[in-house]
Amino acid sequence: MTTATTFDPQAFKQATRQQWDRCAAGWNGKSAQIHDWLASSTDAMLEMARIRPGGRVLDVAAGAGDQTLDIAARVGPQGSVLATDLSPAILAFAMENARRAGYRNVETLAADGEMATAGQAEFDAAICRLGLMFFPDPARGLEAMYRALKPGGMACTMVFSTPQTNPCIVISVSTALKHAGLPPRDPYQPGGLLSLGKPGLIDELFVAAGFSRVATTKVAAPFRLGAVSDYLDFIRESAGPILQILSRLDEAAQDAAWAEIEQRLSEFNTDNGWQGPNELLLTVGQR
Repeated sequence: MTTATTFDPQAFKQATRQQWDRCAAGWNGKSAQIHDWLASSTDAMLEMARIRPGGRVLDVAAGAGDQTLDIAARVGPQGSVLATDLSPAILAFAMENARRAGYRNVETLAADGEMATAGQAEFDAAICRLGLMFFPDPARGLEAMYRALKPGGMACTMVFSTPQTNPCIVISVSTALKHAGLPPRDPYQPGGLLSLGKPGLIDELFVAAGFSRVATTKVAAPFRLGAVSDYLDFIRESAGPILQILSRLDEAAQDAAWAEIEQRLSEFNTDNGWQGPNELLLTVGQR
């Protein structure tokens, strides 16, 4: 049974910004691992968004920007990428990563993805990889992306699918909530990892934002690692929502929570290491 709680969008944004500022270095440190995990899904997303040489692309909720570099490579020196994120700290890593990789066609802007952050009808394409589900009001985020696109421009988002197809998230969140003394959450509540996984919801939001030719594709994205402990290490270093839940606990209580999460996630051990199931939704629409 879930318990309804009052949801304050502004307080949620502030807490989210602070959490990602704190997790920025950890998330950046896992960039290679994240890139490998999402490589084929990211390629599919960029194809669906029709990112081509010479294009100008908006990368919303870009994080440390491993996908930003993929975009920069696709558009080439005649194109450009604007990477935005709520967290200035994590964007600093994105800019530094672009500089080190030799890309001069990348810009960054700390901005709220629900607000207009760039000129109107300025971009050929817009993407948002595993970010839109954290928006308190994803409809506003999609409307902002729509306004930023040139007529005919494409937007593509990546979010997690249903709870049933993302059991590692469900196990981690539910166990953390239990140890924190918090009630179970509706998995589709605003701002949650699975908030846009409800069948048909994201298509409705795209259409309501004005997009045409809306289509969603389900993509399997298993997270393959050497051991379950590697996944726990990934969560501890980079998964802001779980850390936010456990932050109210003392060290001993946190250790107990992590131990149970590890024990429950061990069901995904295989003869070839640990393989955590994930299913993603890639949704595309045209202005």
